[in-house]
Amino acid sequence: MPKQKIRIKIKGFDHKLVDQAAEQIVETVERTGAVVSGPVPLPTRIQKYSVIRSPFIDKDSQEQFEIRTHKRLIDIIETTSKTIDSLTGLNLPSGVEIDIKI
Repeated sequence: MPKQKIRIKIKGFDHKLVDQAAEQIVETVERTGAVVSGPVPLPTRIQKYSVIRSPFIDKDSQEQFEIRTHKRLIDIIETTSKTIDSLTGLNLPSGVEIDIKI
């Protein structure tokens, strides 16, 4: 049976939580004896919004907001059965979205 390759994408608005989740994943996977490459920082997606402060008199005055989505990529190259079991039982911080592809 060929070894499986697992790709994990981590997304979140707070870069500290994203880095913390990536470190937890790398530590648990390395404990099981699998080979890990990453975490690789992917480009941050920045969404900018301009909102008019007042619709009537002060139309020229605007407020600007932005949402930054930070992303990390982790590849697990040589997996074992212990690796998959440890990934399913992992407690990660809230506010982080994880996408696992096998």
